[in-house]
Amino acid sequence: MALFGSKQAAEANGVTLERAMVVVEAARRKAEEIGVMQNIAVVDAGNRLVMFAHMDGAWLGSIDIAQNKAYTARAFDMETKALGKMSQPGEPLFGIHASNDGKLIIFAGGIPLKQGGAVVGAIGVSGGTVEQDQEVAEAGAGAF
Repeated sequence: MALFGSKQAAEANGVTLERAMVVVEAARRKAEEIGVMQNIAVVDAGNRLVMFAHMDGAWLGSIDIAQNKAYTARAFDMETKALGKMSQPGEPLFGIHASNDGKLIIFAGGIPLKQGGAVVGAIGVSGGTVEQDQEVAEAGAGAF
């Protein structure tokens, strides 16, 4: 029987520290390739922060945005880019950004991480344009 907080529990969860490191490294490489310093966060299935990287020169104001993008992508099991479209005036989720103590981010850069078709975590990236954040997050998610 695996104990809560054990390595076996983390492996069953899908997002181990080792796997989060691979995700962050792939995202970091993409950020360097496109010349944008980023903040990169990875959360597990329980929406707990597993790994965070603040690249040298990345905006300090984007630290919580990256973490909240990962939180949002996991909380709703969808890309923040998609949630943003669904939360515009006249759309079914208009106003959702004001929920969850203001932690929800409704623009690109947050992507769920999937294992066997199930969402087991998420990556959140912030520090560039929303298009750059999405591109870097896609690189990280692709490495998962």
